Amino acid sequence: MSTKESAVRWLSPDEERAWRAFLRVVVAVQSGTARDLAAVGLSEPDYEVLSTLSERPDHTSSLGEQADKMGWSRSRLSRHATRMEVRGLLSRAPDPTDGRGCLLVLTAQGLAALENAAPAHLESVRRHFIDRLTPEDLAAVERIARRLDAPPADRDR
Repeated sequence: MSTKESAVRWLSPDEERAWRAFLRVVVAVQSGTARDLAAVGLSEPDYEVLSTLSERPDHTSSLGEQADKMGWSRSRLSRHATRMEVRGLLSRAPDPTDGRGCLLVLTAQGLAALENAAPAHLESVRRHFIDRLTPEDLAAVERIARRLDAPPADRDR
């Protein structure tokens, strides 16, 4: 066995089962909620952009802040925003604090689309995730998320 191979930390059978179970859960929940949002004319990224903008003062966010919130690159969000702008869901305005950036602004049509989709999306989240778990399971999901969000040095605490 080479040195490189011996340094690999292979998953134990329990770790492998947990990893594959996690992936199945992510795929099942995401595909279910995406399918349900598509039925009302939005994608998951559309919904995230619209819902985040609806919570902001003046329904406006800089492209950079929005990209950071979504974990996307600015260029990826810019391309997606262009498609949403063509559909009338948002508009762009110059960002007075960043000469190269822009502000994303929720339009009345975008707000109406969000208000139309929200009840179906919430029902979908319940059907595909919340209602399948106990309160203890939900608390465990939150605890796991906090551990995974923490900087690596803090994860062992």
